Amino acid sequence: MISGPGGVGKGTVVTRLREHLPDLELSRSWTTRDRRPGEDADAYVFVDRDRFVAHRDRGGFLEWNELPSNGQLYGTPVPDGSLADELLLEIELNGARQVKQRFPDAVLIFVVPPSTEDLERRLRGRGDDEESVVRRMRLGLQELAEGPALADHIVVNDEADRAAAEVADIIGSRRKRRADSGA
Repeated sequence: MISGPGGVGKGTVVTRLREHLPDLELSRSWTTRDRRPGEDADAYVFVDRDRFVAHRDRGGFLEWNELPSNGQLYGTPVPDGSLADELLLEIELNGARQVKQRFPDAVLIFVVPPSTEDLERRLRGRGDDEESVVRRMRLGLQELAEGPALADHIVVNDEADRAAAEVADIIGSRRKRRADSGA
């Protein structure tokens, strides 16, 4: 799992990570929020609230969350077929907590900004209104305080290519340990 506060650059790190590890399967989260200007159409499965809630009520998510910063729903769908040994999830901290409860061996890589000022600059760069930035910043500071205790690894996203290479190294080390142990 890749997690971190909104605006930390999780999506960019994941995109670059997949260039290093193209065999890594990425779960595509669902959301009820609108697509941001310039955001890829396949960044999420964009759905309305009724469709999301119906899917949730049928047990269709590994985890789901309503973000207090914007009231939108986000969720990681249960994979088709059996749960893959390696499935990359890009999720918020509360979702990571839910997955860790269900799957204690799941690995959480928590991405942090180089500074809180940098996080605020990134949030403002998204084009959100002031109220949204303030709410997201408040939540982000809370996640920065709580995330490291839950994380297996912490990666500073000071530069996306470097951060992605570090995450790829972490996954490579985990793969090697699993292969060496015969698991």
